[in-house]
Amino acid sequence: MAIRYGCFFSYAHGRHDLMKTFKTALADAMRCYLEPYFDNEEELFVDHEQLGGGDDIDQKIARAMCESAAMIMIYTPKYEAHPYTRREFAAMQLIEAERSEWYKMPSHLIIPVIMTRHPDQLPPQINKPGLYVDFSHFTMATADLKSNLDFLPEIQKIVERVVQHYQCQKKHTPASHDCNQFVLPDVPPEWRELAPASFPKK
Repeated sequence: MAIRYGCFFSYAHGRHDLMKTFKTALADAMRCYLEPYFDNEEELFVDHEQLGGGDDIDQKIARAMCESAAMIMIYTPKYEAHPYTRREFAAMQLIEAERSEWYKMPSHLIIPVIMTRHPDQLPPQINKPGLYVDFSHFTMATADLKSNLDFLPEIQKIVERVVQHYQCQKKHTPASHDCNQFVLPDVPPEWRELAPASFPKK
């Protein structure tokens, strides 16, 4: 297996400026701060940039995930509502389980970045101390993430986690490992039970 990407970007697509702006700003910051650590690898795999119209999407997504040192998931309530993003999350959990047999994990491969919190609470899949970084105070008025002192400490945490995995994988990945063999799992169940609809009593 050859590492081709520092991070696989997993996110729910948005139609309006807030989600689009946040994803673009975070991707730009990650490229800037990850670049010095890599040889010839690309800093990120972002689906809308690297997928073409004729691609077998499932196959290319699966291979890109396998060839990434880690995964950044941009969490919004929409993320857990979409079957395909839950599927990407489950896929990276499978990859983590495999890699944990090669070396001692310095941290989880999935780095949740909280963009918008759920009205109830974060799902148990990511609601653990030290697991996620919180960017939920990002707004359309936020200055450029690359130079924003409010966000730089969190960006540095992400960079450190990605680089740790990158170095571990360069040292310990079996030479015979073939990412063409990895396939996406089935769509997992929803992350939280939906509350039954309640109606006012007359």
